[in-house]
Amino acid sequence: MLADYFRISLRNLRKRKIRSFLTILGIVIGIVSVVGLISIGQGMQQAINEEFKTVGQDRIIIKPGGEGFTGSTPVTAEFSTEKLYEHDLDVVKNSKGVYKAIGVIIDTGDTEFDNTIKYNNIFGVPTDSYSISFIKTVDFFIIEDGREFEQGDKYKAIVGYRTAKELFDKEIRIGNKVIIKGQEFKVIGIQKKTGSPVHDSMVRIPLDVSRDLLEKDDKEFTTIFAKVQKGLDPINVAESIKKELRNDHDVKEGEEDFTVTTSVQLMEGFNNILNIVQIVLIGIAGISLFVGGIGIMNTMYTSVLQRRKEIGIMKSIGAKNSDIMIIFLIESGILGIIGGVIGVILGISLSKGVELIAFSLGVELLKAYISAPLIIGALVFSFLIGAVSGLMPAMQAAKLQPVDALRGF
Repeated sequence: MLADYFRISLRNLRKRKIRSFLTILGIVIGIVSVVGLISIGQGMQQAINEEFKTVGQDRIIIKPGGEGFTGSTPVTAEFSTEKLYEHDLDVVKNSKGVYKAIGVIIDTGDTEFDNTIKYNNIFGVPTDSYSISFIKTVDFFIIEDGREFEQGDKYKAIVGYRTAKELFDKEIRIGNKVIIKGQEFKVIGIQKKTGSPVHDSMVRIPLDVSRDLLEKDDKEFTTIFAKVQKGLDPINVAESIKKELRNDHDVKEGEEDFTVTTSVQLMEGFNNILNIVQIVLIGIAGISLFVGGIGIMNTMYTSVLQRRKEIGIMKSIGAKNSDIMIIFLIESGILGIIGGVIGVILGISLSKGVELIAFSLGVELLKAYISAPLIIGALVFSFLIGAVSGLMPAMQAAKLQPVDALRGF
C-alpha cells in the first residue's frame, strides 16, 4: 500500500514538472544557506579550538585596560590608554602559581623588502635566556628555519611564515635584510606555519629596539604572557594574579585597569561570538526555508483544486480520507526531501569553495566542517518542512466529499 502511495505521488509530481521545480527551488535555497553557514561556522570553531590548543591551556594573558573591546586580544591592547610596565611583570612573576612570565610589545607597522612595503604585526620580545626559554615553549613562536634570538641581538629579526613566503613578491630568506619602521634588520629566523593570520604575518624584533621604533615608554609592555605551574588550575592562578595586581594598583574588584584572561576563557569568548553570529545567520537562512514552505503549501493547495475530480473518483471507489491525506503528505514531503538533497550537495560545495578561496588567500582558520549529523539533520528538516507545509492542503483534500469533488466536472 505504501509503495502505491509513493507511486501515485511521484506520478503527480512528474505531471507538473515546472511547478515542482520552482517549489523545490525555495527549499534548496534555504538548505544551501543553512548547511553552508553551519559548516563554515563549525569549521571555524574547530580551527580556533585547535589554534588555542597549540598555544597551550596553561597560558595566561595580561593586558592593559579593563574588560571591553580594547582589552579583548593582545593585538588590540595597543589602543588602551592604560599601561603595563616592568613592575607589573614582577608582580605577575611573583604571583602564586605562576611558573614563568614575560612582557612583550605588540603593534602594527610597515615592513619593507625588495622595494615593497607591507603593514603587519610587529612583536617586540625580550632576548634574555629566561625569556627565550619561555618563548620556545609557545607553538606559534617555534622556528622552522634559522635560529632563535640570543642575548645581545639587536638589529635582528625573525619573520612569520606568511611574511617570509607570501607577503612579498620575493621570498624572504635567512640573511636577507628587511626595513622595519625605517630601521634595517637582518633576518635570522623564519617561524613555522601556524595557520593563524596574526602569527604567520608577524615580524619579531628585540624588545628594547621595538620600544624605540614603536615609540613606547621605557619599560612599557602592551601584553604580559604567563605560564602556569604544572598541575595547577589556570583559572585559580589567573584569580591570584588579579588579586596581586589589584593590590599593587590600589583598585577595587570590578574597577581593574587591566585584564587577566586564560587561554580557555579566550577560546570560550571566541566560541560564544561565533555561536551568536551563527544563530543570526541561520535565522536569516530560516526565512528562506519559511518562504520555501509557503511555496510548497501554495503548490499543494493548487494541486487540490486541480485534482478534485481525481480525488472524487478515488473516494468513490473506496479510498478513505486517510488514504487521500497520506498521498498529499507524501507529495509535499518528497518536494521537501528532494530540495533537501540538492540543498545539502550545493551547501557542502559552497562551504568547500569558501574554504579553498580562503586558503588561497592565506586564511586557514576559515574551514568547512562536514558531519553526518549536519547532513542527516538537514535532510530530516527539509522533509518535515515539506510535510508540515502540505498538512493543511492534505486535510482539505481528505475532507472533500465524492459528490462535491465530482460536481462540475
